[in-house]
Amino acid sequence: MKQLVNFLLRSSVATFSTGTIWLGSFFAFHQPFLLASAYALGVGGVVYLTIKGMTTHRFLKQNQLTKKEYQYIKKNLNEASKKIRRLRKALLNVRSVASIKQNIEIIRIVNKIYSITKNEPKRFYLVEPFFYSHLDSMVEISEKYAFLAAQPKKNAELSISLSETRRTISNLAETLEKDLYDVLSKDIDHLQFELDVAKLSINKTIKK
Repeated sequence: MKQLVNFLLRSSVATFSTGTIWLGSFFAFHQPFLLASAYALGVGGVVYLTIKGMTTHRFLKQNQLTKKEYQYIKKNLNEASKKIRRLRKALLNVRSVASIKQNIEIIRIVNKIYSITKNEPKRFYLVEPFFYSHLDSMVEISEKYAFLAAQPKKNAELSISLSETRRTISNLAETLEKDLYDVLSKDIDHLQFELDVAKLSINKTIKK
């Protein structure tokens, strides 16, 4: 959401600058249409890139990341986004009533990890196994399960394979829950600290 707001802000300011420069060049300084347009577009582009550079610098400073680190994390986030779309498609294609609740929960957890890391890129380092291994495994296993579950006729061997695959998905789901806990660990520790302070304050009040 913050990135969208920054984009809209940059675009609005750049558009306003472009329009102002064009009007000034064309009407006030009587420049030809094409030349006034070139001036306007040039200034608009410079304004857009300047604001983008300033917001990016501030964002990196807030998250205590270098530009190289952010580019690396952003690359992993882009790859993860594609994998999450594949996972969502595979899980939602499974029509088993028994699997619906767990599949929705898996999608919720994965989306939560992704969105938290996207908003606060430094948390990537708290949950690297999710991006390097766990998400890949869940996508591959889920796609395999969706393919097997879609077969019209299921013999004993296929039923066993489906059961084993489902158990593997359940185990991976527990791993994803741990990943979510890891990425939220800073918030959990902070909350626990606040609770401890509140309890101490309450106890002091009661003793008085």
